[in-house]
Amino acid sequence: MELKHLRAFVTLAEELHFGRAADRLGMAQPPLSLQIQALEASLGVRLFERSRRHVALTEAGRLFVPEARATLAQAEHARQTAQRAARGELGLLEIGFTGSAPFNFAMPAIISRFRRRWPDLRLSLREMSTTDQLRSLSEGGLDIGFVRPGQPSEAPGIDMRTVLDEPLFVVLPADHRLAGRAALDLAELAEQPFILHPRHIGTGLHDKVISLCTAAGFLPRVVLEAHQMSTIVGLAAAGVGVSIVPEAMRRVQVEGARFLPIADAGATMVLAVAHRQDDNRPSVRHFLAEVEAYRPN
Repeated sequence: MELKHLRAFVTLAEELHFGRAADRLGMAQPPLSLQIQALEASLGVRLFERSRRHVALTEAGRLFVPEARATLAQAEHARQTAQRAARGELGLLEIGFTGSAPFNFAMPAIISRFRRRWPDLRLSLREMSTTDQLRSLSEGGLDIGFVRPGQPSEAPGIDMRTVLDEPLFVVLPADHRLAGRAALDLAELAEQPFILHPRHIGTGLHDKVISLCTAAGFLPRVVLEAHQMSTIVGLAAAGVGVSIVPEAMRRVQVEGARFLPIADAGATMVLAVAHRQDDNRPSVRHFLAEVEAYRPN
């Protein structure tokens, strides 16, 4: 039983006239008759009673009509699904992001624009460290990552596109002796206890903080490491220590936390979108187009 036989059957069932059905199908009557005979032979039943002047559906034919229509409709749906998927209009993108990424405007804006333009492409979002994202990208578990890149050598085969270069801020308790300042030189934190992001889960921010402190003439005295940015802010607000975080974390509403700009040159941190260099799927290209179109306010 072939789809062309089902189309011929449904058309003839609607017209009940071989000439009109053949015209609709763009074919001559003899091939149409042969297709109906082939369908009946494959089913082992007669679908039409026919004479020189009369064509009528048998009981089997009458009941077969809705089934044939449903099969044709499903086949058309399958064809359209395959074609839309090939164009990158359907499917699933696995997207990773660091803990601070959703708090700046870039990631939410890019995802919002993407969802408006490609509503039938599903997104699965997972909070992951930069290191875990890069590993998962390399292994095929992620398609896109919002990362805080460190050393380029940590991501062979991964392309990174800078979304923004975000200012870094000092976070400290609101009752800290330095909390009233408009901005801070990092050298003023030389004797302060630090809370840091562990290096093994992401070299970007950790190495940036160490580099900035070293340039300011000291190595930070690390008293605690915390994986989550929001945890770091909360611990700083509680007086456990000070830390350096991306500006986006100012939007985390933690009572007792004070954020101060850093006066030192180079106190910024890149947010980048990462993807596999050899991943040329249309859905990934669509997402990267929205990344390229994003412009910070």
